[in-house]
Amino acid sequence: KNGVDGRAIRVGTRRSQLARIQTDSVVMMLRELYPDLHFEIVAMSTTGDKILDTALSKIGEKSLFTKELENALERNEVDLVVHSLKDLPTSLPPGFTIGAVCKRENPLDAVVFHPKNCGKTLSLLPEKSVIGTSSLRRAAQLKKKFPHLEFRDIRGNLNTRLKKLDEKEDFSAIILAAAGLKRMGWENRIGQLLGPEDCLYAVGQGALAVEVRAKDQEILNMVSALHDADTVLCCIAERAFMKRLEGGCSVPVAVNTLLKDGQLYLTGAVYSLDGSDSLKETMQTGVSYPHQNEDGPNDDVQRVGITAKNVPGQAQEAAENLGVELASLLLSKGAKHILSVARQLNDAC
Repeated sequence: KNGVDGRAIRVGTRRSQLARIQTDSVVMMLRELYPDLHFEIVAMSTTGDKILDTALSKIGEKSLFTKELENALERNEVDLVVHSLKDLPTSLPPGFTIGAVCKRENPLDAVVFHPKNCGKTLSLLPEKSVIGTSSLRRAAQLKKKFPHLEFRDIRGNLNTRLKKLDEKEDFSAIILAAAGLKRMGWENRIGQLLGPEDCLYAVGQGALAVEVRAKDQEILNMVSALHDADTVLCCIAERAFMKRLEGGCSVPVAVNTLLKDGQLYLTGAVYSLDGSDSLKETMQTGVSYPHQNEDGPNDDVQRVGITAKNVPGQAQEAAENLGVELASLLLSKGAKHILSVARQLNDAC
């Protein structure tokens, strides 16, 4: 018995259709693992869901999609919360931890074209075609790669953005995370997948995180069974990279990770807003360590907000160090200047 039998486990989520689908998938996994437990889903709106007329990068709030959910967690109104990992800051408020990082869906960005451009790619779109994206990271990389295109902000949930694309002539295409489209069952709308050579992805993109109260051992133990070790190591490296750079949604920071044959490869980059100035490097480290039963206080070590009891501590430490070292390398080459200019320009726009 893991100590939570006989009580209803309340699971917090945002109200959007995608958030509900993601939360349902996590609850389904928990029900398979713990068939005797009863799970209730509690949906609520967040600041990011309510402010739809302002670019995310302009709002300047680190916890746009998480604060209301964390407030409910703090008040014991819910026992765990499901997020897209990329929405979670690299430093969580005191008292919270990411108790599970589920197996990652495809982390790449995808292009969805207006029906009149069906069958095209970005390079084949006419001069001055307008591309919708709410991400500075995507716009910075794609402006450099496709200088003949124009990029304009588009907000709203997936349903809203696709409706804006299909029903108006404002956009020739929009850029979205492939993972969200796949989870919504709209994979057939993907006209082009953007590989790392075109567009590095966001830190944590494609992974789901389960946030819990750090001292709630019963819930922490329960959700830790959902951890996917490879995803945990990749995301620790990515989040450590972001944290060392002091990056966020108001600056263009991008990554690509690969775990192969016990080696973790991390590519990280920073960009000016127009993509004309950038720094990109790749580093690797070994993460093949046996799991040791580390009973006692070392059990609950948090690495960039993640508590992963069932992933070898040495491997987690190596992944975290990789992220920090790669960020330090970029900082030594001038990343701080690129990011501070990008931040100032974004604030001034």
